[in-house]
Amino acid sequence: MLSLAVATLAAGALCWPAEVGRSRLTELRRRGLRTQMAAAGRSWTARRCGLLPLALAAGIGALLAGPGGSLAAAMVTGTATARWRAGRDRRATATAATGLSDALGVLVAELRAGAHPGDAVRAAADTHADSPTEVSPNVPTDVFRALSAAAAAAALGGDVPAVLRSAGPASLRSWLGRLADAWSLADHYGIPLADLCEAVRSDTEHRVRFAAEVQARLAGPRATASVLAGLPLLGLALGHALGAAPLHVLCETPVGQVLLVIGTAAVCVGVQWSARLVSGAVPA
Repeated sequence: MLSLAVATLAAGALCWPAEVGRSRLTELRRRGLRTQMAAAGRSWTARRCGLLPLALAAGIGALLAGPGGSLAAAMVTGTATARWRAGRDRRATATAATGLSDALGVLVAELRAGAHPGDAVRAAADTHADSPTEVSPNVPTDVFRALSAAAAAAALGGDVPAVLRSAGPASLRSWLGRLADAWSLADHYGIPLADLCEAVRSDTEHRVRFAAEVQARLAGPRATASVLAGLPLLGLALGHALGAAPLHVLCETPVGQVLLVIGTAAVCVGVQWSARLVSGAVPA
């Protein structure tokens, strides 16, 4: 009942007096539309920038090796881009989890000092307000925004677990979901929130450390997969050294064009399958 009353008073403050309330609500709607348009613009720009290397590689491949070379170059570029993005997302996720673990440490300290949960979350968010990193400059901002939204919901008596589950990018969703579960347990069963947040912080820290160890141990299998993916190039070099002219066959003959596309597709599928097998060993 108290949370409902607080929410009602907040809605009334937005709407009174009428002219000011309408202007506030209009401004909130405009901000929401601007945020959605900015997100859509970033998504469209990312898709456009992702297609540009494919088109460029296809054009160069067509000039050097005909239609088969165009398809082969596009497949190689797409596979390389996918692997680079996967590595970037993996590093961003690890950085986000580390930043969230640090913020949870601040949250636990504030809660045990007697701070209100909303103030404690706000203090935890402020630790990442202006701390960009080289791996992903937006990661601290994402942590700050997610925890700031949770702090606002806690101050207004809102549904903090729901806010946490929907806040932040995909790289933070699973980690924030654990914090949301802890908050729900504290609300429903009266368990001290500081103890639950400490358990979440410890679990996050252990998961990040274990994932880093697994990634280090997987360096060998990744190197082996890279060497195997480059063996066809070695075969072409050996064939050229023996005078078999493999490049002429692949670039100038119809059969060679078909074989070039099939061989490149097989190599790209092998690289993606190896990456999937390796990534499956890393805990979520």
